Amino acid sequence: MNIDISGKTTIISGSTSGIGLAIAKGLAQAGASVVVNGRSQAAVDKAIAAVKQHASTATVRGVAADLGTAEGCALLIKAEPRCDILINNLGIYGPQPFFEIDDAEWSRYFEVNVLSGVRLARAYMPAMLEQNWGRVVFISSESALNIPADMIHYGFSKTALLGLARGLAKLAAGSGVTVNSVLPGPTLSEGAAQMLMASAPEGQTLEEAGVAFVKAQRPSSIIQRAATLEEVANMVVYVASPLSSATTGAALRVEGGVVDSL
Repeated sequence: MNIDISGKTTIISGSTSGIGLAIAKGLAQAGASVVVNGRSQAAVDKAIAAVKQHASTATVRGVAADLGTAEGCALLIKAEPRCDILINNLGIYGPQPFFEIDDAEWSRYFEVNVLSGVRLARAYMPAMLEQNWGRVVFISSESALNIPADMIHYGFSKTALLGLARGLAKLAAGSGVTVNSVLPGPTLSEGAAQMLMASAPEGQTLEEAGVAFVKAQRPSSIIQRAATLEEVANMVVYVASPLSSATTGAALRVEGGVVDSL
């Protein structure tokens, strides 16, 4: 199977680190022109360099904008008015007791995790439908199905993405535009690594810490370890490619079997 996305322009929100950056690298390696995004120009420049190091012949550019705001989304849309592949990766998370989450925090999670994707899909999908080809991917989470009691606001926002993606897929029915969700589970991103190593016993590697976390906190996992960034990115690259033309409206799990359902 040869994944070739040459000639397509892809925008990945929140892609200066973690899963977003891994997706940018994978898409660039598959031939796509890549637009990375982060809140600061320094972070964007660093991400551009990292993608070019991974795929030296790729066309890579970036836009510094806070897509958790309407103003930030407008800035990106003005700088990059069209794209063929939209990866809505931007998201925030963090444990917090439900009774301590105020309205402002609920609104912040909704603005960043959900409305950023709404705004970008609303801006870019019409041209995709007009040209009869496009890909929209929402990075959800296994927490969308397996709501964590200590991050209810996060789980809620990721569940919302599943409904949004399914609805948009139906809106694009009969066209060459597909809309899907990808659901990662525990993944060895920079943020997760920092959290894991902060409580890891001396001498324990990151991979070992990931295994310990999964066995303790996600015992239903079938792979019994955290996924790598590349493993998650590989799923997204396939879904973004022409090869996935019969896959739409789907919630595609790359969470190692944590969700205990058929």
